[in-house]
Amino acid sequence: MDQKRFLENIMRPLLEDCKAGKRDLQFMDASHFVFGSFVCVLWCLFRKWMRAASGRQRHNVLGALHATTHQITTIVNDTYVNAETVCELLRKLRMQAAPDRLITVVLDNAKYHTCDLVKKCAAECFIDLCFLPSYSPNLNLIERYWKYVKRTCLYGKYYADFNAFKSAIDVCIHNSLFKDKEKLETLLTLNFQSFENAQLYAA
Repeated sequence: MDQKRFLENIMRPLLEDCKAGKRDLQFMDASHFVFGSFVCVLWCLFRKWMRAASGRQRHNVLGALHATTHQITTIVNDTYVNAETVCELLRKLRMQAAPDRLITVVLDNAKYHTCDLVKKCAAECFIDLCFLPSYSPNLNLIERYWKYVKRTCLYGKYYADFNAFKSAIDVCIHNSLFKDKEKLETLLTLNFQSFENAQLYAA
Protein backbone atom coordinates (compact mmCIF):
# COMPACT_ATOMS: atom_id res chain seq x y z
CA MET A 1 0.00 0.00 0.00
CA ASP A 2 1.46 3.38 -0.92
CA GLN A 3 1.88 6.18 1.58
CA LYS A 4 -1.03 8.34 0.43
CA ARG A 5 -3.54 5.49 0.64
CA PHE A 6 -2.14 4.44 4.02
CA LEU A 7 -2.57 7.98 5.35
CA GLU A 8 -6.12 8.35 4.12
CA ASN A 9 -7.48 4.86 4.76
CA ILE A 10 -5.66 3.77 7.92
CA MET A 11 -3.76 6.57 9.66
CA ARG A 12 -6.40 9.31 9.49
CA PRO A 13 -9.18 7.24 11.14
CA LEU A 14 -6.77 6.18 13.90
CA LEU A 15 -5.72 9.79 14.49
CA GLU A 16 -9.34 10.91 14.65
CA ASP A 17 -10.12 8.20 17.23
CA CYS A 18 -7.12 9.29 19.28
CA LYS A 19 -8.05 12.97 19.18
CA ALA A 20 -11.60 12.04 20.20
CA GLY A 21 -10.27 10.08 23.19
CA LYS A 22 -11.47 6.73 21.85
CA ARG A 23 -8.04 5.05 21.74
CA ASP A 24 -4.36 5.56 22.53
CA LEU A 25 -2.28 5.83 19.38
CA GLN A 26 1.41 5.18 19.97
CA PHE A 27 4.26 5.56 17.49
CA MET A 28 7.07 3.11 18.22
CA ASP A 29 10.68 2.91 17.09
CA ALA A 30 14.17 2.55 18.52
CA SER A 31 17.03 5.01 18.45
CA HIS A 32 20.58 3.73 18.85
CA PHE A 33 22.68 6.54 20.29
CA VAL A 34 26.37 5.89 19.58
CA PHE A 35 28.90 7.35 22.02
CA GLY A 36 30.81 9.53 19.61
CA SER A 37 30.83 12.99 18.10
CA PHE A 38 27.63 14.69 16.98
CA VAL A 39 28.93 17.64 15.01
CA CYS A 40 27.24 20.99 14.52
CA VAL A 41 28.18 24.11 12.56
CA LEU A 42 31.05 26.23 13.79
CA TRP A 43 32.46 29.22 11.92
CA CYS A 44 35.91 30.37 12.95
CA LEU A 45 38.68 32.40 11.28
CA PHE A 46 41.31 30.19 12.83
CA ARG A 47 41.65 26.45 13.25
CA LYS A 48 40.22 25.39 16.59
CA TRP A 49 40.54 21.96 18.15
CA MET A 50 37.43 20.60 19.84
CA ARG A 51 37.25 17.80 22.38
CA ALA A 52 35.29 14.81 21.10
CA ALA A 53 34.13 11.52 22.56
CA SER A 54 35.75 8.30 21.45
CA GLY A 55 34.40 4.78 21.36
CA ARG A 56 31.48 2.97 19.76
CA GLN A 57 29.33 2.08 22.76
CA ARG A 58 25.60 2.33 22.09
CA HIS A 59 22.76 3.46 24.30
CA ASN A 60 19.61 1.91 22.84
CA VAL A 61 16.24 3.50 23.53
CA LEU A 62 13.08 1.79 22.33
CA GLY A 63 10.28 4.31 22.64
CA ALA A 64 6.56 4.73 22.12
CA LEU A 65 5.29 8.28 21.60
CA HIS A 66 1.62 9.09 22.22
CA ALA A 67 0.13 10.91 19.23
CA THR A 68 -1.65 13.66 21.16
CA THR A 69 -0.21 13.86 24.70
CA HIS A 70 3.39 13.36 23.47
CA GLN A 71 4.10 11.22 26.51
CA ILE A 72 7.13 9.05 25.77
CA THR A 73 7.41 5.52 27.18
CA THR A 74 10.80 3.84 26.90
CA ILE A 75 12.83 0.71 27.44
CA VAL A 76 16.62 1.30 27.50
CA ASN A 77 19.67 -0.95 27.35
CA ASP A 78 23.29 -0.91 26.21
CA THR A 79 23.22 -4.21 24.31
CA TYR A 80 20.65 -4.49 21.51
CA VAL A 81 16.95 -4.18 20.76
CA ASN A 82 15.15 -7.39 19.85
CA ALA A 83 11.67 -8.92 19.91
CA GLU A 84 11.78 -9.43 23.67
CA THR A 85 12.55 -5.72 24.13
CA VAL A 86 9.52 -4.86 22.00
CA CYS A 87 7.34 -7.20 24.05
CA GLU A 88 8.57 -5.54 27.24
CA LEU A 89 7.48 -2.15 25.91
CA LEU A 90 4.09 -3.47 24.78
CA ARG A 91 3.45 -4.86 28.26
CA LYS A 92 4.48 -1.53 29.78
CA LEU A 93 2.03 0.35 27.53
CA ARG A 94 -0.77 -1.98 28.57
CA MET A 95 0.04 -1.59 32.28
CA GLN A 96 -0.06 2.21 31.95
CA ALA A 97 -3.54 2.16 30.38
CA ALA A 98 -6.93 1.10 31.65
CA PRO A 99 -7.61 -2.63 31.07
CA ASP A 100 -10.32 -1.93 28.50
CA ARG A 101 -8.52 0.96 26.78
CA LEU A 102 -8.04 0.59 23.02
CA ILE A 103 -4.35 0.84 22.09
CA THR A 104 -2.86 0.90 18.60
CA VAL A 105 0.88 0.94 18.03
CA VAL A 106 2.27 2.23 14.74
CA LEU A 107 5.64 0.72 13.83
CA ASP A 108 7.84 -0.14 10.87
CA ASN A 109 8.55 -3.54 9.35
CA ALA A 110 11.77 -4.40 11.18
CA LYS A 111 12.04 -8.16 11.70
CA TYR A 112 11.87 -7.83 15.48
CA HIS A 113 8.56 -5.95 15.05
CA THR A 114 6.87 -8.37 12.67
CA CYS A 115 7.91 -11.69 14.26
CA ASP A 116 5.41 -14.12 15.77
CA LEU A 117 6.62 -13.47 19.32
CA VAL A 118 5.72 -9.78 19.11
CA LYS A 119 2.38 -10.45 17.40
CA LYS A 120 1.48 -12.99 20.09
CA CYS A 121 2.46 -10.58 22.87
CA ALA A 122 0.41 -7.78 21.28
CA ALA A 123 -2.63 -10.07 21.10
CA GLU A 124 -2.21 -11.05 24.77
CA CYS A 125 -1.99 -7.35 25.70
CA PHE A 126 -5.00 -6.49 23.51
CA ILE A 127 -2.88 -4.08 21.47
CA ASP A 128 -3.38 -3.59 17.74
CA LEU A 129 -0.22 -3.36 15.64
CA CYS A 130 -0.34 -1.05 12.63
CA PHE A 131 2.59 -1.59 10.29
CA LEU A 132 3.77 1.30 8.14
CA PRO A 133 4.37 0.92 4.40
CA SER A 134 7.98 0.10 3.54
CA TYR A 135 10.44 3.01 3.42
CA SER A 136 8.14 5.35 5.35
CA PRO A 137 10.03 6.90 8.31
CA ASN A 138 8.29 10.16 7.41
CA LEU A 139 5.03 8.63 8.65
CA ASN A 140 6.41 7.66 12.05
CA LEU A 141 5.96 10.57 14.46
CA ILE A 142 8.63 9.35 16.86
CA GLU A 143 11.34 9.88 14.22
CA ARG A 144 10.87 13.64 14.71
CA TYR A 145 11.19 13.17 18.46
CA TRP A 146 14.52 11.35 18.14
CA LYS A 147 15.85 14.24 16.01
CA TYR A 148 14.78 16.63 18.76
CA VAL A 149 16.67 14.61 21.38
CA LYS A 150 19.88 14.58 19.30
CA ARG A 151 19.70 18.32 18.61
CA THR A 152 18.97 19.12 22.25
CA CYS A 153 21.56 17.10 24.14
CA LEU A 154 24.08 15.67 21.66
CA TYR A 155 24.91 18.04 18.80
CA GLY A 156 28.04 20.01 19.61
CA LYS A 157 28.23 18.54 23.13
CA TYR A 158 31.14 16.75 24.75
CA TYR A 159 30.70 14.02 27.38
CA ALA A 160 33.75 12.67 29.12
CA ASP A 161 32.49 9.12 29.49
CA PHE A 162 29.69 6.79 28.43
CA ASN A 163 27.77 7.15 31.69
CA ALA A 164 27.59 10.93 31.28
CA PHE A 165 26.48 10.42 27.67
CA LYS A 166 23.68 8.05 28.71
CA SER A 167 22.58 10.26 31.56
CA ALA A 168 22.26 13.29 29.27
CA ILE A 169 20.01 11.35 26.88
CA ASP A 170 17.83 9.90 29.64
CA VAL A 171 17.43 13.27 31.38
CA CYS A 172 16.56 14.97 28.09
CA ILE A 173 13.84 12.40 27.38
CA HIS A 174 12.51 12.54 30.94
CA ASN A 175 12.32 16.34 31.00
CA SER A 176 11.28 17.00 27.41
CA LEU A 177 7.56 17.49 28.11
CA PHE A 178 8.30 19.88 30.98
CA LYS A 179 11.10 21.93 29.43
CA ASP A 180 10.07 22.04 25.77
CA LYS A 181 6.32 21.47 25.69
CA GLU A 182 5.62 24.29 23.23
CA LYS A 183 8.50 23.30 20.97
CA LEU A 184 7.32 19.68 20.89
CA GLU A 185 3.74 20.71 20.13
CA THR A 186 5.03 22.57 17.08
CA LEU A 187 7.39 19.78 16.04
CA LEU A 188 5.01 16.86 16.62
CA THR A 189 1.98 18.08 14.71
CA LEU A 190 -0.18 15.38 13.16
CA ASN A 191 0.55 16.54 9.63
CA PHE A 192 2.40 13.95 7.59
CA GLN A 193 4.02 14.46 4.22
CA SER A 194 3.70 11.52 1.86
CA PHE A 195 5.99 10.66 -1.02
CA GLU A 196 4.86 9.05 -4.26
CA ASN A 197 8.04 6.98 -4.50
CA ALA A 198 8.94 5.98 -0.95
CA GLN A 199 12.03 4.06 -2.04
CA LEU A 200 13.54 7.19 -3.52
CA TYR A 201 12.83 9.02 -0.27
CA ALA A 202 14.58 6.33 1.79
CA ALA A 203 17.67 6.46 -0.39
